[in-house]
Amino acid sequence: MTTLARRNVLGLSIAAGIGAIGVAVGVKKQTAKPNHLRPPGALPAGEFESACARCFKCGSACPNGCIKYYGLGDGLGRAFTPYITPRDRACTLCGECANVCPSGALKPFGSTSEEWRANVDMGTAQVSKGQCYSFNGRTCGACYRACPLAGKAIKIGLLETPHVQADACVGCGLCEQACLHLPQAIRVIPRETRDRTLPGEGPEVS
Repeated sequence: MTTLARRNVLGLSIAAGIGAIGVAVGVKKQTAKPNHLRPPGALPAGEFESACARCFKCGSACPNGCIKYYGLGDGLGRAFTPYITPRDRACTLCGECANVCPSGALKPFGSTSEEWRANVDMGTAQVSKGQCYSFNGRTCGACYRACPLAGKAIKIGLLETPHVQADACVGCGLCEQACLHLPQAIRVIPRETRDRTLPGEGPEVS
């Protein structure tokens, strides 16, 4: 068995052991918050949890410090796997997390906008018109200026109203982090749940 394989097995064994302790002490499973995103390059749900070695290398490699980890209270299948809360700190698409992933749970995705669009699918941004300043007569444009794919993933109209282009959005969350409204008027819906809409609003896509 290779050193890498041994490390993966050790990581999974530790995670499983701690998970068993959680069950023994009655830790209750909870549903993840709707705007928690998997890091870029992540395998689909189910496959990701099975492949993740719980080695914490992705978080250590992230220069932006945006990767956090689920705990036992989030369920044993999810425990110790990485996630990003874009409102707190979004992903800059640097790719370091995927480059160090030893198990293939995160796949390297390249460094160009074309490669991001082809290989990254963290979710899709949605705009709440009722909350967005620009849709209510106060020009803003903060989300547009923060978007690494501005003009493609987000286009702007009169008073800098943001219009998300779902086919180009990779879900990095930089728009959500930059939004000046409290609570945020633009949110990234994780790819597993993006068929749901923001409360009171349909998806603002065009």
